[in-house]
Amino acid sequence: MGWGTDPTALLDLWLAEAHPTELRVSEAMQLATSTADGRPSIRTVLLKSHDAAGVVFFTNFLSRKAQELNANPHAALLFHFKGLERQVIVEGRVERVDASESDAYFESRPRGSQIGAWASHQSAETEGRAALLESVAEVEARFEGQEVPRPPHWGGYRVVPDRWEFWQGHESRLHERWALTRDGNGWVGGWLQP
Repeated sequence: MGWGTDPTALLDLWLAEAHPTELRVSEAMQLATSTADGRPSIRTVLLKSHDAAGVVFFTNFLSRKAQELNANPHAALLFHFKGLERQVIVEGRVERVDASESDAYFESRPRGSQIGAWASHQSAETEGRAALLESVAEVEARFEGQEVPRPPHWGGYRVVPDRWEFWQGHESRLHERWALTRDGNGWVGGWLQP
């Protein structure tokens, strides 16, 4: 029978169950990208929304991850809920969210995070923290007394899944693994050996 064929609903359930057990943010997920020639890299980003269309995170479009997504628009995500011995893997193509979605999320962020999106040249070399704080002070002065607009180099990406895998740990490494693969507009599930 499996765990159903609605990966979004199962992710919702697992996120809700993980929220009180995780010491850190349960919405943290690892994002794996690769260059056009296949060199992989990975980092942690935060889940900001998800639905049947995909899983959304936001970043600087000039960052290393964005450059890699431009060269190879496929990625994998990993949610690890250590306290529940669970993980969720999402694989698929990646697309930018539309500007209105990026604008709406940017407006909801604390002012300090909005300033940081302008001040940080994410992934670029720097002389150190002092240089970053100087950039923050310059941006704060530029937008003093006014709303901070979304920078043109900042916004969201959506991973459009074609595969999900839900993993539940058990004793003796006899884990449960439930994989869902896209089948037209729906999903087909099947168990995998641990």
